[in-house]
Amino acid sequence: MKTLLWNTFIGIFLILQLTSCKQHPQDVVNEYYKKGEFNGSVLIVKNGQVVCDTALGFKNIEKGLRSDKNTSFYIASLSKPFTAAAIMILQQKGLLKLDDKASQFIELPEYAKNITIRQLLHHTSGISDYESLFSKKGLTNQEVIDWLFSLKNLDFIPDSKFKYSNSGYIILSQIIEKVSGKSYRTMIHEQIITPLKMNNTYVYESSTIIQNKALGYNQQKKPDDYSILTTGDGGIYSTPEDLYKFDQALRNYTLINKENTALVYTPAKLSGGQISNYGFAWFIEKEKGRKTAMHTGGLSGFKALFWRDLEHNSCIIALTNQGDAFPLGNFLNDIKKTIQ
Repeated sequence: MKTLLWNTFIGIFLILQLTSCKQHPQDVVNEYYKKGEFNGSVLIVKNGQVVCDTALGFKNIEKGLRSDKNTSFYIASLSKPFTAAAIMILQQKGLLKLDDKASQFIELPEYAKNITIRQLLHHTSGISDYESLFSKKGLTNQEVIDWLFSLKNLDFIPDSKFKYSNSGYIILSQIIEKVSGKSYRTMIHEQIITPLKMNNTYVYESSTIIQNKALGYNQQKKPDDYSILTTGDGGIYSTPEDLYKFDQALRNYTLINKENTALVYTPAKLSGGQISNYGFAWFIEKEKGRKTAMHTGGLSGFKALFWRDLEHNSCIIALTNQGDAFPLGNFLNDIKKTIQ
């Protein structure tokens, strides 16, 4: 009997020790900052409760201006979920269908005449990514479309495979403009940003003034700022707090109804029977029985992370303006250990 009681005591002691040793999310963030691997803003939510909300480092290194929670960071490909949401809003209004051909709305090369909106959302269209043009300052959507016209064919037969394509989301941006009769910027602001009171979120244009904006830097703290002007695939500045408002609106079906939200989180089924891990602008995974949705972004000196536990109202949002220094995958894994 004494042995049983002793073993029970030891078991409880070990559990308490393990529990007490579990790091707090803020401590993990602080460690990355102290190591020089993170400069930016973080919001971490566990089961609906904010457990870390902080800004560390500088938005402007040369002037010694520190970031705060309202500092807007370029979020790069984290803009794609906004594009997908806008498409779903237009679909709910009956202005388009997911299986409509993109060429019904905008002019595309002959080889791309039959690709659909759904395939563009899923990155299964075969449309070539414009990665070779990323270094061109001031690059616009129209220049990307012109580049697509210079090509001769798709990269693969639509729906035969998944291949990430920024060009596909630029086509979606063009469709949004054509169907809504408004610029991408106006449509996103009117339908998403303004209703959700995302007061520090902006679709960037050359004339856009962002008072509290972070400038981009490389690992050596040399300027590496955002310099292209495409939309749909990127083009948005935001804050973790505003992205959390977007997260909550998606969870509460404020923007997209329940039926369509289920589509957003349903990965594409390829023609060969395989299932991709990408829905409509979210990478979908099952982790320890939990369904998660994630997207990242990175361009110039910026890197962004948005991880969402769809079943437990938990999320990890991290935005940095010293992207090369940020080991995003390691950071995500370390933070997940503190909230799961």
